[in-house]
Amino acid sequence: MNAKELARLIHKTVPETDFISLDADRCTGCGECVVVCPVFIWELEGHTASLPADYRERCLECGACWQVCERGAICFDYPESGTGITVLYG
Repeated sequence: MNAKELARLIHKTVPETDFISLDADRCTGCGECVVVCPVFIWELEGHTASLPADYRERCLECGACWQVCERGAICFDYPESGTGITVLYG
């Protein structure tokens, strides 16, 4: 199943507040977050990872980026109750 097919199986109420943040001073640009993200929202700009402005709409909230970040540069908190991903069929 690719990302577009998966996206049809979910409903998302987009959170108004950020639920992922990056401490650029701790990021080494290793690219692990880029590799592990199932919807490819992470990008590398030079030696630092970055998120696009629309990441809240695109993120599947799996937390994989946070889990693989060995430097602890990524902070991930699930969106507040009533927002975020709802799996329709699963």
